[in-house]
Amino acid sequence: MTTASASQTPASTPATSLYPDVDSELSATRRVIERVPDGKDEWRPHPKSRSLGELATHLAQLPGFGIVQLTTDEYDGANRRPSPQVANNAERLKMFDQVSAEFKRQLRELTWERANQPWSLKIKGKTIIQSPRAQILRTVYFMHSAHHRAQLGVYLRLLDIPVPAVYGDSADEMPVIAQADGAPR
Repeated sequence: MTTASASQTPASTPATSLYPDVDSELSATRRVIERVPDGKDEWRPHPKSRSLGELATHLAQLPGFGIVQLTTDEYDGANRRPSPQVANNAERLKMFDQVSAEFKRQLRELTWERANQPWSLKIKGKTIIQSPRAQILRTVYFMHSAHHRAQLGVYLRLLDIPVPAVYGDSADEMPVIAQADGAPR
C-alpha cells in the first residue's frame, strides 16, 4: 500500500475541510425554494408564523448573510436592511443563485487565519454571539439555513405541494430507496 505525499494532495482549505457539503446544501435549498408556488406569498400556517413569501425570501437571501460573515468582523442586527421584495418565485431563485455564487466564491477565498479569527453578532452594540468565524459560518449560516429550509418544507406539505428529498427520501421523492432496490417510484 502506498500513500500520497503532501505534494501530491491538494492543500487543505477551510472550504474543503470544514464545508465540503456547501454544494449539496445549496442545491437542496434551491430544490425546496423551487417548489414555492406563485400567488401564495401571503399564506401562513399560523398568525405568529412568517408568510410563505417572507420565509422563502429569507431563505433565498441567507447566503448573503454568509457573505457578511466572510467579509466583515461583526454585524449589528439593529442595522439590518429590509428584506428584498420579489414579484415571483423566479425572481427569488435568481436572487438565491446570485448570492449563492458569491457566497461560494468568498468561501473558496477563506484562509485558515481568517477562519479562526473572531466574528461577532451584535444587537444595538451588545455582543450576542462571538466565536471563530468558521464556527459562526457553520452555526449562524449553514444550520440557520437548514432550519428555515425544513420550515419551508412543512409549509409546502401543508399546502399539499410535493416536498423534495433533501438528506434522504421524502414522502414525495424517494431517490435513495429507488437507487437501493432499483424499483421506480
